[in-house]
Amino acid sequence: MKYQRFIVCGDSYSEGMSDEVIDGNYRGWADRVADVMAQANPDFTYANLAIRGKLIGQVAQDQVPIALTFVTGADTVVSFHAGANDALRPGYRADVAIALYQNAVRTIAQSGATVALFTVLERTGNKGRGAELWEKRFSEFNQAVRAVGAEVGAIVVDANEEAFFSDRRFLAFDRLHLNADGHNRCAQAVLEKLGLPSDPAWRTPLPPAKKTPAVIEKLITVAWFITFGLPWIFRRLRGKSSGDGRVAKYPTPIKWPVK
Repeated sequence: MKYQRFIVCGDSYSEGMSDEVIDGNYRGWADRVADVMAQANPDFTYANLAIRGKLIGQVAQDQVPIALTFVTGADTVVSFHAGANDALRPGYRADVAIALYQNAVRTIAQSGATVALFTVLERTGNKGRGAELWEKRFSEFNQAVRAVGAEVGAIVVDANEEAFFSDRRFLAFDRLHLNADGHNRCAQAVLEKLGLPSDPAWRTPLPPAKKTPAVIEKLITVAWFITFGLPWIFRRLRGKSSGDGRVAKYPTPIKWPVK
C-alpha cells in the first residue's frame, strides 16, 4: 500500500528524544519513517502530535481525537505509544493504565486507520532495583499491548523480540531515550512491519563493547544523577512534567519533504 498519511500520537519516544536535532526539533524514528513514506507517495502528509512527558490519559484525551480528524482510511497510519511515563510514577496502577491504553487503541481502530503499536523494552541494559521494577511492570503492560493489537488487527513493533536492543549503547546519556542509532533502528523495524523499504542491517548487533573502568562508571553515574535524576525528582515533587507548556512539533498534516 502507498500510505497517504502518517499520524503520530505519544510521548517522548514518538517525539524523537534524544535523536539528532533538525530545525529545532528532535528527528526521531517517526520522522525517519516519514522520509521513506514521502518517497513512495508524492501526496504523502505527516503529523506528529507527540509531546514528551505525557501520560496515557493525556495522549488519549488530547492527541487521539485530533488524530482521528486526519484519518482518511486504511491508507492512514496512526501510531500510538504511551505507558512508560505512567509506569515510572510511584502510584502506578496497572489496571487503570492498561484499560486507558486499550480503550484508546480500540477508538483509533474504529476509524479504519492502519494502527501501529509498540511494546516498551523490558530489559534496557540498566541494573538495580529501578531496572527490576521497570521490567516487571512492562512485562505485564506489554502483554496487554500485544492482546489489544491482536484484537484490532494492529501492527505491533515489539523490541523485546530482538535481544540486542538491550545494549545500552542504543540509549542516550539520560539512560531512558534512544540515541540516533536507536531511533534509526526503530524506524527500520517500523518500515519493515509496514512493508516499506528498510535496511535489513538494523538487526545486526553492535560489536562487543569495551569494558569501562569501575571508577569511570561511577563518575558517569554521578553525572547522570545530577543532570537527569535530580531534575526528574524535583519535577515529581512539584507535580510538573517535562512536557508542560510544550506543543506538538507538527500538529497538523504537512507535506513532508522528500529526502
